[in-house]
Amino acid sequence: MATIFRFKEFSIDQENCAMKIGTDGVLLGAWSTLHHRPQSLLDIGAGTGVIALMLAQRSDAETIDAIEIEEGAYEQCVANFENSPWGDRLFCYHAGFDEFVEEMDEKYDLIVSNPPFYSEKVSSGDTSRDQARQNASLPFEELIEGVGHLLAEKGVFSTIVPYDKEPYLLKLAVKHGLYARRITHVKGTPTTAVKRSLIEFSFKPSEPRVEELVIEIERHRYTPEYIALTRDFYLKM
Repeated sequence: MATIFRFKEFSIDQENCAMKIGTDGVLLGAWSTLHHRPQSLLDIGAGTGVIALMLAQRSDAETIDAIEIEEGAYEQCVANFENSPWGDRLFCYHAGFDEFVEEMDEKYDLIVSNPPFYSEKVSSGDTSRDQARQNASLPFEELIEGVGHLLAEKGVFSTIVPYDKEPYLLKLAVKHGLYARRITHVKGTPTTAVKRSLIEFSFKPSEPRVEELVIEIERHRYTPEYIALTRDFYLKM
């Protein structure tokens, strides 16, 4: 089985990563706003590094940092960064988010995270995959609190979570002074239920703009909206 995933401007080796390239990460990397021209970016729980690499392709940010706690994924992320056209702007820390927050004084203009969100303690037999999937390794409370410390005053935090976790996350964010300003509900097809919520937060109180994104009209027939969002990355878009 090939472990290299090729995008238009970079490639991802995912052999040593428990969590492979998935739609969630690509959606977040393509959807996250760059309208405020962020010069410092942070990807929390970077995995293969795909989101950070997508943001490097899309932006002129001078600093693009990533954090990854799982050793195999960290090493893979570093290699993917080094093998990309933007290696001089990308850096991955091998650390837990809690210790990173304690040690880091820098504030970031944009923070992104595709966090683990399975609360069940069911083992798949693969410790690394379980760590990447289960939010015991990065609870939402720890994520939001840490983002509150690291985000610049006019910065933006973007994340993707299961749709049923959205109300909890919105309430939790408000406790830490973060307010949703844009939400996109993601559906696989026009007739299926909403599966994911893409949410953008800032420190400025506001009513969020809520939209919907459908990925496929039918199997392997993508909607114009999804094509427009991802065409700069997927080879066949």
